[in-house]
Amino acid sequence: MQTFTPKTFTVPELKGISVETTEEHLKLYAGYVKHANLIGEHMLELGKDSEKYAYELGELQRRFSFEFCGMRNHEYYFTSLEGGAKELGADSALRKKIETDCGSSFEEFLTRFKSIALTRGIGWAMLFYDKKNDCLLTQWVDEQHLGHLTDCSIVLALDMWEHSYVADYQPSGKKQYVEDFFANLNWTRIEENFENSL
Repeated sequence: MQTFTPKTFTVPELKGISVETTEEHLKLYAGYVKHANLIGEHMLELGKDSEKYAYELGELQRRFSFEFCGMRNHEYYFTSLEGGAKELGADSALRKKIETDCGSSFEEFLTRFKSIALTRGIGWAMLFYDKKNDCLLTQWVDEQHLGHLTDCSIVLALDMWEHSYVADYQPSGKKQYVEDFFANLNWTRIEENFENSL
């Protein structure tokens, strides 16, 4: 059985997002890792009599997807905040790809992506790369896992669960949280995600 180990992140002080919120958020991330492991172990045990435990295994399999995607999504999120804010260079391959695939300008992409982030409900605003069609795709993912695009790589992940912003912004400050996320974003990390997906 594959087991997963929590990653460590060096997140600096952020504009708008408090140290306390980041610390609590990291604890939630560690919980996803822990529960992905626990569910995996439990499925392995019940799988010894899969006919008897067919219903339990079915539900655990659904739950594993939730925990696993929660783990991975957060790894992209926290990595993108490491190293301090860095802009995306005007001549970068990612910027050019964004301008080709996601609107006529980088600013148009940002406007579109931020509107996705303000989707009602809990979930994630995502930028994916589809290697088969060589294109970037923007997408809303419900919860942690519903709406993930098959065979596409995550380039950018913005957590829009309330735990990521309510303590600092209150529910009415969701839009400011999105703005501050981009103000804190290290685009070098996002470029690395894109390069690794090619």
